[in-house]
Amino acid sequence: MSLSLQIVLQEEQAVIRAIIRQEAWAQRKLYEAYYGRMMGVCLRYANTPEDALDILQDGFLKVFRNIHKYNEGTSLSAWIHRIMVNTCIDYYRRQQRRQTEDFEQVQPYLSYQPHVLHQIGREEVLDALAELSPVYRAVFNLYVIEGYSHREIGQMLGITESTSRSNLLKARQKLKALLMKKGIEK
Repeated sequence: MSLSLQIVLQEEQAVIRAIIRQEAWAQRKLYEAYYGRMMGVCLRYANTPEDALDILQDGFLKVFRNIHKYNEGTSLSAWIHRIMVNTCIDYYRRQQRRQTEDFEQVQPYLSYQPHVLHQIGREEVLDALAELSPVYRAVFNLYVIEGYSHREIGQMLGITESTSRSNLLKARQKLKALLMKKGIEK
């Protein structure tokens, strides 16, 4: 292990020990270090940026409350990411309990027009994801972004494996239609 990596790991462990002692400077340092990446995770699941910020705050509270469970020597980044994804899933479940949605009819298949899709930016993709129904957005994120299997998604969301597959297909079609529309409107 290189000397610079050892220094980074020692500093990380010092911050973790300070968080366990509930020292505000350490909490702030960890929050600032992971804010950007974890906000990106939350934005993919949330309905609005404000909801994403709420999820992020809840996730960091869980990180701070459970930091004593972190296993030294494992990836802190991966551990925090897992907590954020689980917090996003909790958000999804709360949304499902609050409202029952009728799923939108899948729009007819649109032909691929690469010149339109190349004009789409990051913000437009996030906006399109936010327009998906919560179940479509959750399945899409868990499968495409997080890499979970349909069996795992089904267990997490309380749906069948085939429903997860169906929702992914519909989410992709809806997302494609939304992105095509945004590209054409430019």
